[in-house]
Amino acid sequence: MEILLYILIFLFGTIIGSFLNVVIHRVPRKESIVYPPSHCPKCGHDLKTIDLIPILSYILLKGRCRYCGEKISARYPVVEVLTGTLFLIIYYKFGLDFKAFSYMFLASILISISFIDMEHKIVPNKIIIAGFVGAIIFRLLMSNYGFLDYVLGLVLGGGILLLISLISGGEMGGGDIKLMALIGFFIGWKLTILVLFLSVIIGALGGAILVALKIKGRKDYIPFAPYISIAWFISILYGYEILNYYIKFIRG
Repeated sequence: MEILLYILIFLFGTIIGSFLNVVIHRVPRKESIVYPPSHCPKCGHDLKTIDLIPILSYILLKGRCRYCGEKISARYPVVEVLTGTLFLIIYYKFGLDFKAFSYMFLASILISISFIDMEHKIVPNKIIIAGFVGAIIFRLLMSNYGFLDYVLGLVLGGGILLLISLISGGEMGGGDIKLMALIGFFIGWKLTILVLFLSVIIGALGGAILVALKIKGRKDYIPFAPYISIAWFISILYGYEILNYYIKFIRG
């Protein structure tokens, strides 16, 4: 029974991932995510149900549109597998409660924003707003967790990046500031500090690797949202263990 539940959670995640692909494709283009129905961006042909099965359709179609033969971006199955995997890990770590669902929701927001940031160099306000609406709903549903810690997380997350942006003359994008505030509202101030710390380390390391491999130049735009997202995921899984280890380390 437990194995069946794991399979269902993963499949549910892939279905959400399929929807996130629509968000990733349409939101930067200022298109509706509801209408028109899913269609090939090349030939415009409406896609049938058989064309929209997460992961499987891509494999059966050998990565090409059934109607015009245009190559389908590998991003589609990647997002579906990634979303299913993250949902599965969150379920394994937290079970099925409001906290787990809140993290699944935020994971969906972060996946969408990360891929949009990588492809279009923006963090859309529409997705940030949707994230805050979800955050408020979850905070009300999880009122037993308190409220002040999460407000402090919002203020610290957005405030620290805003301060960095002001000091650096705008090097930190406004979208990243709002994204970090959103994450803070979901996880509270303690984990927010850890996310900020880890995102800087991961971002610096990732940027250095991209430059070393000549994928990016020193002056090229390097999206920060994916690094924030990775730092968030590490923090929700191991954050308190990392913080406790750090406290023990500084105390000797």
